[in-house]
Amino acid sequence: MGAGGRTSVPPSPKKPEFYPLKRVPCSKPPFTLSQIKKAIPPHCFKRSVLRSFSYLIYDLVLASLFYYVATNYFPSLPQPLPYVAWPLYWAMQGCIFTAFWALAHECGHQAFSDYQWLDDTIGFILHTFLLTPYFSLKYSHRRHHSNTGSLERDEVFVPKKKSALKWWAKHFNNPLGRFLEISIQLTLGWPLYLLFNITGPPYDRLACHYDPYGPIFSDRQRLQIYVSDAGVLAVTYALYRLVLAKGVGWVISVYGVPLLVVNAFLVMITYLQHTHPSLPHYESSEWDWLRGALSTVDRDYGILNKVFHDITRIHVAHHLFPTIPHYHAMEATKVIKPVLGEYYQFDGTPVYKAIWRELKECVYVEPDEGDNDKGVLWFRNKL
Repeated sequence: MGAGGRTSVPPSPKKPEFYPLKRVPCSKPPFTLSQIKKAIPPHCFKRSVLRSFSYLIYDLVLASLFYYVATNYFPSLPQPLPYVAWPLYWAMQGCIFTAFWALAHECGHQAFSDYQWLDDTIGFILHTFLLTPYFSLKYSHRRHHSNTGSLERDEVFVPKKKSALKWWAKHFNNPLGRFLEISIQLTLGWPLYLLFNITGPPYDRLACHYDPYGPIFSDRQRLQIYVSDAGVLAVTYALYRLVLAKGVGWVISVYGVPLLVVNAFLVMITYLQHTHPSLPHYESSEWDWLRGALSTVDRDYGILNKVFHDITRIHVAHHLFPTIPHYHAMEATKVIKPVLGEYYQFDGTPVYKAIWRELKECVYVEPDEGDNDKGVLWFRNKL
């Protein structure tokens, strides 16, 4: 799709940013996707191979530098300095690995370059290095983008109705239960999603991202799922060989713990982008693509915004126009905010507070009591 000039659509009233818990409107927006697009300068839709590679090379240099310092200097540090140095390495390398993941995600949307073969090659290498099946996630993630906010067809962090909660849900609706829940989510959430489609929609059979014949994928996609699996198996074998050569402790310290940091960030970022007390979810009777795409929220991760290539604070624009590269997405976000008005949601609450609040407030979804429109559901927490 091409992009036009500035929009002539009158801006919607701006929502006061000091009250992020105010519900976003759930009625049909007074603007269209094409009108939003006209507000975005045409250059924001242009992808540059050189510029995209500059971010990749920058991340590779940092990751290599961290690895070099850790493996060459940490062993000779006097005690107790290694107990400080290694956690610093894990945190910093985990953040850079998350940046790799963000670029691979961009490749899956063909926002890295104008060449699909190049995007798939770069995305495959980066995701496979992080034990993520590239093509599997590419296709399930596109289903998510096509059905965001739909209770029946969305692919990730699909909330449950109160009637669908498990019997033990009420026992976790307390501080200790929420602590256990967040601990499990941040450590096991990502592999459980890939293996069992946890937080995804129900299927007639197991929906596994490693299963080429699983219900997530079409017949035309199955060969690429095999390729994704082969890549993950190859990296797993390489790690096994490294264990034999360097030892389990070395592999865990250099690669394993940073990978756990990546997994935690992926779950946290995705969860907070799609879980918020102000956001509606829709049954099929009410859902449409534009309202669903607007049922997401931008967050602020401070200095990590730039480290993660802004995937944290440009998510609304990303759902509307996923092929915009990250280095233009902030500009696009700024110019569409006046058009979206109250339909745009940003929450600057520190993420460590936000994730605790969302776990407390967003337990299930139900329509408003006495609401004639039963197809729009909101988060609640009373059990």
